[in-house]
Amino acid sequence: MKKIYIGSMSPYSGKSVFTLGLGLALREMGFSIGYTKPIGNDPVQVNRKVYDSEALFFMEALGLDEPLERISPFVESLDMLNRTLAGKVRSVDRRILKAVGAISGYDILLIAGTRDIFEGSLYGINGVRIIKEMDARAVMVEKWNNEDTIDDICAAKDILEGRLHCVVFNQVRDEARGFIRKKVLPYLKKRDIRVAGIVPYDKILGSVPVRALVDLLGGKVLCAEDALDRLVENFSVGAMDVNNALRYFRATPNKAVITGAHRSDIQLAALETSTRCIILTGGLLPNDVIIGKARLQGVPIISVREDTFTVVDKIEKVLGRFRVREKEKIERALEVVRNNIDIKLVLK
Repeated sequence: MKKIYIGSMSPYSGKSVFTLGLGLALREMGFSIGYTKPIGNDPVQVNRKVYDSEALFFMEALGLDEPLERISPFVESLDMLNRTLAGKVRSVDRRILKAVGAISGYDILLIAGTRDIFEGSLYGINGVRIIKEMDARAVMVEKWNNEDTIDDICAAKDILEGRLHCVVFNQVRDEARGFIRKKVLPYLKKRDIRVAGIVPYDKILGSVPVRALVDLLGGKVLCAEDALDRLVENFSVGAMDVNNALRYFRATPNKAVITGAHRSDIQLAALETSTRCIILTGGLLPNDVIIGKARLQGVPIISVREDTFTVVDKIEKVLGRFRVREKEKIERALEVVRNNIDIKLVLK
């Protein structure tokens, strides 16, 4: 059984999307695929036991019939942290290694990393140790961030001592692709570091369901509640004059427009273009004409208490952390791996 640890040196690099797409692609190729997330950080309770919610999602998405204790053997939480610091939690490493080691019978086992390969060290276990103890090979998925990414990859090669199998550059903007191909790949090749793919930034995979914005902002939905699962790909702040706003809105598809409740001109302009939702700041309500038009067009209007700056700041802080659970994103994850990843290199 091949064991592939999918990790990164920095958080929110797109590991989950890559893992899902790779798992679906390999299954499509006829391989039997196992999955485990040794260290979880999004606790959810099932039958009075705590598991990682992403691990449960992967269990369903990949059609696994493995015991939950093996797919999600350990989950970080504030309570677990406090108990560990008080010396009340021991042998986390043995529990995790035993659970992962008990998984067998698959062609390939995908081992999902945490935010970075060092997370979990305070519990006596981390990605580096899991890779070595499980005799796995690491595929590092790194969000492209100029020379910092190259630095991280070179460090990973040193830290993993021969177990770095290959690297995937993720969320690469168009303007960086040429530089990576011409400069970075030859440099990494000289250092015996293989690159399995350069994945372009994808708006659908970077999108956010309207419902998630409602939850994040604690907003009140005023209409079109049945459209909350639609995906927002762009954000626009409606603080300009209406003529400029309309021109900008027309060039920005599938967007959420953030504006004050008093700016009915901006709201009408947004409703004349491709808009997924309108977020009204300041806690005030729009007039009935706006609500009626939005209801007819199926565009949710969300009222929030905070000012525009605070709302934008909240959204920016969590972009990239939203889960891949929507059907459209699952299908796109598979498509992205098919089109951009050298799967033969990953399996070599």
